[in-house]
Amino acid sequence: MQGEHGAGGLARLLEEDPADLYENAPCGYLSMVPDGRVVKVNGTFCSWTGRAPDDIRGSRLPDLLSAGGRVYYETHLAPLLRLQGAVREVALDVVRADGSVLPCLVNAVEVRDPDGRPLLIRATVFEATSRRRYERALLAAQRAAEESEGRARTLQQVVSELAAAATPADVADVVVRRARQAVQAGGAGLWLAAGGPGRPVEGRPVPVELASADGLGPELLAAMAEAAGAGAELVRTGGVRTVPLGPGLRGRWPLLAELLAEAGQEAIVVVPVSATDDRHLGALVLVLGVTDDSDLISLAEPGTRGSLAPADADLLATLGRQAGQALERVRLHEETARQATRSAFLLDAARLMAAGHGVAETSEGLARLAVERLADMCVIDLVTEHGLTEPVVAHADPTRRSLIEELRDVHLPRRDGSHPSVQAMVGRRTVWLRGIDEALRARFTSGPGHLAISRALEVTDLICVPLVVDNRPLGVITLGNDVRRGSFTEADVDTAEQLALQMAQGMEVAARFELESRTSHTLQASLLPPAPPHLPGLAVAARYLPGSRGADVGGDFHDVVPLPEGDVALAVGDVVGHDVTAAATMGQLRSVHRALLAERPGPAELVDRLHGSWPLLGLPRMATALFARLDPATGALRIASAGHLPPLVVAGGRAELLDVVPGRLLGAPPGPAPEWTGVLLPGATLVLYTDGLVESRTADLDDGLARLRTVAADAARDGGDADPGVLADRLLAALTGPRRADDVALLALTRLP
Repeated sequence: MQGEHGAGGLARLLEEDPADLYENAPCGYLSMVPDGRVVKVNGTFCSWTGRAPDDIRGSRLPDLLSAGGRVYYETHLAPLLRLQGAVREVALDVVRADGSVLPCLVNAVEVRDPDGRPLLIRATVFEATSRRRYERALLAAQRAAEESEGRARTLQQVVSELAAAATPADVADVVVRRARQAVQAGGAGLWLAAGGPGRPVEGRPVPVELASADGLGPELLAAMAEAAGAGAELVRTGGVRTVPLGPGLRGRWPLLAELLAEAGQEAIVVVPVSATDDRHLGALVLVLGVTDDSDLISLAEPGTRGSLAPADADLLATLGRQAGQALERVRLHEETARQATRSAFLLDAARLMAAGHGVAETSEGLARLAVERLADMCVIDLVTEHGLTEPVVAHADPTRRSLIEELRDVHLPRRDGSHPSVQAMVGRRTVWLRGIDEALRARFTSGPGHLAISRALEVTDLICVPLVVDNRPLGVITLGNDVRRGSFTEADVDTAEQLALQMAQGMEVAARFELESRTSHTLQASLLPPAPPHLPGLAVAARYLPGSRGADVGGDFHDVVPLPEGDVALAVGDVVGHDVTAAATMGQLRSVHRALLAERPGPAELVDRLHGSWPLLGLPRMATALFARLDPATGALRIASAGHLPPLVVAGGRAELLDVVPGRLLGAPPGPAPEWTGVLLPGATLVLYTDGLVESRTADLDDGLARLRTVAADAARDGGDADPGVLADRLLAALTGPRRADDVALLALTRLP
């Protein structure tokens, strides 16, 4: 029964009146004349729109559409239908009777007569609310994916460019440019805490400096910097903050709000720039609104550009962290390079002080080194046994060296207690002046001239470090920077203090050496004999050169003694050692030599007597010596050597070493001293010398003796042996230099024809 009823019901439905199928179809049907007036409509369409059939019939289809739909119908659908005869799945929004919008898809065909003239338009309308919702969701997902991909690409580009950044300026430029592009901001700027990273000190604002800007005019930049409150609003904890252009902004910063409005900007976004340990380095500030760049035109309507999507806020926060890490990296690299430079500077300064130059020469070298590596100018005032010396001054700029030289007229003796260098020396502490203004400059300068020089030098920073040893001031070193180099850092101050410590210790040692050197050489000079006396038939030249290493003195000596019977006694010698004891022993030996000459011993006998009396004399050092006796009238010459080098005879364009066999050194166990005898011909020159003339650490003694013969022979061929003084000077000039490890004593004696 039920099966039959079901089959019968289906048959009735299949045989139903087509009019009912038209009226209740699952889509809307419309029949229109060519101008778009509806002449027939089914119940489904009327139900969807909430309109009666009579309200629809006689109306034009465009009148039932939204504003955008009417435009599309007139400009696209109707021309296409006339051209093609049919259109399919055209999306149009139908306006219901209550004013709501019904998304639809329209298919239409144009019925034409045999001549091709339009007679009727038949349209099928499908409700597309779900489809439109799906499409919108799909488009939104696609747009979100594209935006996410764009953000990821932006982040990749930023990371890559930050990795290549070598300076804080490079980092700032990358972050400002990329952040502005990422959110289509009207402009952007990066402010960083002055002096590097750090946390704000309670009650003290952190000064900030503009590192980079893009798209912000100078007036707007100035207003933003003023609004930052010296950094308090930029360098602080917190995430990304958006401040809209509203009553709050206008009430707190009216000028900034006015400039933002004039520029068409609607909000400010502040992005913290932080280090890895959450230290805040500064902030990236962007303005949202109208852009000046043609490739950054926003399609958002005015009044809607001042908001920031959460994903964009996350991207900016990531950029802020990446910027902080990059800043840390480049600053660490720069500080490592600066530290290496400072270490090299201190090492070079130590080498300079270890070179053994005098105090004045060392100070001048350190001042030059300081302006090459550490500062623009350097002034070193020294306290000596005679009071304050004229300061050593230097400047890195050659065009300003004349200015720095003028400071010699206003050095410490004329400065009052307000000058930082005086304060440093008196207080035994470092004085660091940062950001010297006109009032401070006028307070520490000693007068109009000093003030004018300071202004011309444009000094903005000063470091004054006392030179102190055992709490005793030796002077003060002052370093200055001008506006071009910028401010000193704490590391620079540490370097200056290390330099002062090294310099003070080096000065103390150098001053002591200089005093000992002057004392020792004065003692040695007092022990040497006076200039040789006038000797008939002979021309004599005596030379003595002290060693040049510090306070070292030697025991070298020479002596010329005329004897009553007309002979002349000659002697040269060298006491072992380079100190005051050697010089004192030399003086005693020379005195004993003269005392023994009273008994007229020959050279060999003189050596024997000195060997025998050495223990009784109590002389603490051994010595080499060469003694000679010359008869000016006959040229008879007798020579004996106690371990000394052979003498040289220059005559006839030749130079020969005499074959004098050396005996044992004085002070060694006694031994025979063979005596050489010969004749010094008229015009010949006898040269006696100590080993400082021919010995060298870099060459053998035989090489030195050969060099001596060569130089003497060349002088003889040039006629230089005619005057023993000329010959002696030539030998010294050729065989010695300014840096001598040993003393040199030399006697040159010519027998006149």
